[in-house]
Amino acid sequence: MDKSVPSENEAYLMDNLNVLWKRKWLILIPTFILVIAVGIISFFTPPKWEVDVLIQPSKYLTRTEAGRLEEVMVTEPAQIASQINQNSYDHLIASELNLDIREFPELKAENLRDTKLVRVTAKENDIEKAKLILSSLFNHLKSELDKKVEIEIKEIDSQIKSKEIEKLGIEEEINANRNKLNIVKNREKEIENEMSDIKKRIDVLDKEQRSNLKKGNRSDSESLAMLLYSNEILQSLTHLNTLNELISRKKIEEEDITLGIENREEKIKQLENEIDNLNERKGRIDHTQLIKEPTSSLSPVSPKTKLNILIVTILGLLIFTAFAFFVEYLGK
Repeated sequence: MDKSVPSENEAYLMDNLNVLWKRKWLILIPTFILVIAVGIISFFTPPKWEVDVLIQPSKYLTRTEAGRLEEVMVTEPAQIASQINQNSYDHLIASELNLDIREFPELKAENLRDTKLVRVTAKENDIEKAKLILSSLFNHLKSELDKKVEIEIKEIDSQIKSKEIEKLGIEEEINANRNKLNIVKNREKEIENEMSDIKKRIDVLDKEQRSNLKKGNRSDSESLAMLLYSNEILQSLTHLNTLNELISRKKIEEEDITLGIENREEKIKQLENEIDNLNERKGRIDHTQLIKEPTSSLSPVSPKTKLNILIVTILGLLIFTAFAFFVEYLGK
């Protein structure tokens, strides 16, 4: 094969290059005109800045079935972002700020990945206007979300108050039982003192009786005295047994009262722990917060003149190159 003869592919490529060279002005001039037009439009288009905020929705703690405290969002950030993207607040904000809804900027929101934060952006010529809009949006969100948090706080306060009232009632019962316990103990001491006196009396009578028994000849009066001593000793022993039974009952009563006080004290400790847990839940409730104030970008985000010119140049060359080949095809 003769290498001086061009192949079919080389011939096809040369034909295309010839067409491009022949129709170069048909490609370059319209493309140049488009680039100039886009440049002029971008130059006269008012610049827009991007203003954004970071919002953390309200959250609170709740106890799971396993007994652990778990953080719960009042409304999920993704749901809040979806509501904003659906223009749910646009008319409300426009009415509040006396803005024309037709000129209201588009608000875009997203739930930042792996966070509980919502980022909201607005592109606007007037930076201050955009900041006012985002601030108004935050205020509406805060008012809406914090209402649900306040309900949770009121519920916790109600539970704390209920437990404090219960605790106060138990403390009063403990005080009453302690007073009762003191009365029982005093009564025990009285019984013990009375028993001690009776024992001493029995000892005295017993000594006197023994002394009389040692006498050989006793008079009638001494015999009668011995009989009386015996009766008195018997009565004293009977009364002593009665007092013994009474003091046993008092001891049992004392133990019951002491056990009741201990049980009530344990109940108070349990209530105090529950109150502490409720206060912890209340303390860890977060209202809706503005993590980042409305902040504008350092430079305008639109129009992007260089990018627009680059895109138009590429598209213009592609479109008018295709048009040039079409014209060449028609010419043949």
